[in-house]
Amino acid sequence: MSASREKQNRQAAAGQADPKTAREVQQRKEEKRTNLLYGVIAAAVLAAVIVSFVWRSDVIPKMTTAATIDGEKYTAAEVGYYYQTAYRNFLNQYSYFTSYLGLNTGATLKSQKLNDSAAAMLGIELPSAEGEGEGSEGAEAAPMTWHDYFLNQALDNMSVIQAALKAADAEGFQYPAGVQAEYDDNMAALKSTAAASGISVSQYLKGNFGAGVTEKVYGEQLLRVLRYSAYADAHQNSLSFSDSELEEAYDADRNTYDHVSYESVSISGTADSTTDAEGNTVEPTEEESAAALEAAREDAQAILDGFQDGGDLEALAQEHNGTYSQNESGNYSSGSVMSEWLYDSARKSGDSAVLEDGTIQYVVVFHDRFRDENPTIDIRHILVPLGTGSIAEGGEGYEDEQAQLKADAHTKAEELLAQWQSGEATEDSFAALAMTESTDGSKYDGGLYAEVYQGQMVAEFNDWCFDAARQPGDTGVVDTQYGAHVMYFSGVNINRWQSQVASNLRSEAYAAWEEELTANSTVVRNESGLKLVG
Repeated sequence: MSASREKQNRQAAAGQADPKTAREVQQRKEEKRTNLLYGVIAAAVLAAVIVSFVWRSDVIPKMTTAATIDGEKYTAAEVGYYYQTAYRNFLNQYSYFTSYLGLNTGATLKSQKLNDSAAAMLGIELPSAEGEGEGSEGAEAAPMTWHDYFLNQALDNMSVIQAALKAADAEGFQYPAGVQAEYDDNMAALKSTAAASGISVSQYLKGNFGAGVTEKVYGEQLLRVLRYSAYADAHQNSLSFSDSELEEAYDADRNTYDHVSYESVSISGTADSTTDAEGNTVEPTEEESAAALEAAREDAQAILDGFQDGGDLEALAQEHNGTYSQNESGNYSSGSVMSEWLYDSARKSGDSAVLEDGTIQYVVVFHDRFRDENPTIDIRHILVPLGTGSIAEGGEGYEDEQAQLKADAHTKAEELLAQWQSGEATEDSFAALAMTESTDGSKYDGGLYAEVYQGQMVAEFNDWCFDAARQPGDTGVVDTQYGAHVMYFSGVNINRWQSQVASNLRSEAYAAWEEELTANSTVVRNESGLKLVG
């Protein structure tokens, strides 16, 4: 596989998983490389200048050593780059949860302690009041602040990057062209973003990364990060697994990879609240709540009895005020009453039952449990985005303008396809064209998305890719809500379940490799220099 799943995850928008399960904790560790790296300027919004930055000169942070990693010195400005990057990436990922986590983005991080909720979600063991806990050594330990957390993240990330770059140099690793292209794009975006904000690049960087982070410092660290990412991707992509290894890993954790098809009816057993004469809400009494739950149980049992007597489940749901649903490819959810029943190894096709989850009653009918044997595909594309219209939605002429913008994007895509066809017309030449012409994040990998599965992409894109007649080397133009896509079909890849298993194995192997890289690393902190960070 020529493009890493890690980089594809960076390019796709994804929600944050519930951090409570063991696998999800492991995933957070595996995603460190994805989330720690660099603050891409292209779509950045100018951040408010933090007051503590204002009075400092740029000279002191640029000259003062803040940390030494295996003998290599880093200034406060360089540490500040990674510190602010860790902080901003955290806010991007957890922006909706900052209040729950007790993080006040308007106050200094040095005065804010991690609360128990934040520590649990981040997998951090806080020291107890008696001094018990990580790093306390039997004495009462100082509580961890958010500043401590992001500083630790920064130094850990710097250690990993340094070790990986040294390993790449020792191997004589050749960095792909996408590294320089991405660097050039980001530096150009830095300049245009600062100009659009009406300030200099130096002012922009000082406001977003702190005193001392000049264009030179920013560029040097950005290039290190991009090179690290390319080397790490190459290492992870080099990991392969035999069919027997994939089967063994699948057998060890079938619930993660299997799907189920089933029908269900849900019935609420919660009593309704009422309103008094003055319009105030009156909560149901215990007796009313108990009666509502019992009524839901009776309805659920009546639906189950009717179904087992040959009735239609959807019709029975309507008759008893239940909500019917059908799922052809459900996933396992740890702790879910329904999932535990559906994924029971004793389950047989046609099994049915009433399940109670809190006040909700479920009538469930099991049909099948299976793994996804459908093949994945590899696809390259060049995205031509829609232009920006001048007419607001709903305004006169809006629809006509949008139609013209779509037509213009399609025409440009056709021109790019013709340009490619007039040249070498190879996959390599398509990748080169994608790197210069596409506006999608995959451009730095030559427009490649690897191991794409059925239903992953938007409908028009998906339908073209999974057309039964599709052959390697096929090209075309596909219009979606994002613009026009010049398509190149690279070919069929492994089955979806194999892709999922291999992805997890690669991530686990990568995490072990990264730990080995830094196992003997030594980080020496210079507190006088670190005072200038954050």
